[in-house]
Amino acid sequence: MDIKKLLFSAVNASLKAGEEILKVYESDFAVEQKDDRSPLTLADKNAHNAICEKLIETTFPVLSEEGRSIGYSERSQWRYFWMVDPLDGTKEFVKRNGEFTVNIALIHEQRSILGVIYVPVSKTLYFAAEGVGSYRSNDLAPAALLTNLIDLIQCSERLPFKTKNAKFTVLASRSHLSEETEMFIDGLKTIHKEVDFLSSGSSIKFCLVAEGSADVYPRFAPTMEWDTAAGQAICEVAGKKVIDYSTNKTVLYNKPNLLNNWFIVN
Repeated sequence: MDIKKLLFSAVNASLKAGEEILKVYESDFAVEQKDDRSPLTLADKNAHNAICEKLIETTFPVLSEEGRSIGYSERSQWRYFWMVDPLDGTKEFVKRNGEFTVNIALIHEQRSILGVIYVPVSKTLYFAAEGVGSYRSNDLAPAALLTNLIDLIQCSERLPFKTKNAKFTVLASRSHLSEETEMFIDGLKTIHKEVDFLSSGSSIKFCLVAEGSADVYPRFAPTMEWDTAAGQAICEVAGKKVIDYSTNKTVLYNKPNLLNNWFIVN
């Protein structure tokens, strides 16, 4: 298995999906509900199709919210597969704050070993794979101009960055702040002299921990496996941990129930 080739395929798939999302995002739309005809659903489906078209060459199956009905008896036999969230951050999409992403991960025997997160509005790309490294690229050129992974890495920054926050920084979702998260933050304030609070939408929160802009991201609210798989690979390859709050072990994937337990990223 050529992990570098697979990573490059996932990068190009994310960029193409981002183009499809922006076609809808930059139009004059209003979203009242997520039905089959809503702009949000259109962007989601078009991005999903663009990703599948790019990843079909890898021969690995794709699991996403679109294909959540695939039974465990079938997917439990998959040794490798792609875990995809074509449009993560639907509330951010509707709010037009730009904090939505395309998430693509490669799962190998319940572990996320490769991850790509693309932020279409800012054209920021985070990508990582075991044995390759974890990176961030800004103002990324169109997908057609990317010829190989080596050139992409050379124009990217390796994660984590060496800068250290003056204050201990905790990340929490702008859209999903639970009572348990507030209690966790209060506990941090008893340990650290000063605690700073940083908010961000979608899977960007994983990226901020991976790059070192935040120290910890507690998530004590529901998420699905496709919400977290890409971010976990980017964090873990950068030397961070994504710990299941129930088992105190690394978060695993392709479970019978695709709902994640609570977790902490640090």
